[in-house]
Amino acid sequence: MTDWTPHTARARTWFESLRDRICAEFEAIEREAGSDASFTYTPWQREHEGEPVENGGGGVQGLMKGKVFEKVGVNVSTVGGAFSKEFAGSINGASADNPGFTATGISLVAHMANPHVPAVHMNTRFLTTQKAWFGGGGDLNPPIPYDEDTADFHAAYKAACDRHHPEYYPRFKAWADDYFYIPHRKVHRGVGGIFYDHLECADDAGFEANFALTRDVGEAFLAVFPMLVRRRMGMAWSDAEKLQQLQWRGRYAEFNLVYDRGTLFGLKTGGNIDAILMSLPPEAVWS
Repeated sequence: MTDWTPHTARARTWFESLRDRICAEFEAIEREAGSDASFTYTPWQREHEGEPVENGGGGVQGLMKGKVFEKVGVNVSTVGGAFSKEFAGSINGASADNPGFTATGISLVAHMANPHVPAVHMNTRFLTTQKAWFGGGGDLNPPIPYDEDTADFHAAYKAACDRHHPEYYPRFKAWADDYFYIPHRKVHRGVGGIFYDHLECADDAGFEANFALTRDVGEAFLAVFPMLVRRRMGMAWSDAEKLQQLQWRGRYAEFNLVYDRGTLFGLKTGGNIDAILMSLPPEAVWS
């Protein structure tokens, strides 16, 4: 199979619908906290060296700064074109001779005002080169970890994975533990979650199976993370706990700028700089 256009369109529709439901839930939490904060949506077009790429696609950056969510970005993009020859060799199914690609996905990062509320990252995506595959996952990043929150977060993803294959959760959990690690600090970025990539679709049946898993991953996030926010958002915090959060955010920024493959992919494919770097915290300290 070589024409994945209808499949990309289906995945895009799903990612956009998930975005809409997540943003509505996050705004509802702000209302519960007495805030009228809402998302602002900024469309962008893919560029190369500052010029728009014809038929290169683009996306929409969703951003909210509120009372509970100090800064949360929920971005959806659908882009296509050709990788640079130097970059193509690092992408599954692409090469200098076959640099063409399409990519659609949702990416979310939430930094919370209350240090007791965990920050979080979630991303799912569908890419095509000479191959087609899904990737994604989510990981919890609490400045002040709570075993109950960690257990509930992992349980939600385990249930989603177990519906598809008994080996998925242990495999994807281990992948997340390996990926979300800061080598120069010798610490993990948070308390983990799941991460998967290159779930290849050889045919329609493969697409349907991997798309179903990816949808369940998105639904699991929508079910569990708002629950965790509501559990912790009313807790009082001290100056020392706030400092702990800001120091932890410094490490989060280090990972995203030095090691994160999604950041590199966006920068190498002419993505919107503000949307790519929305993962960075609004405030951090190094000490």
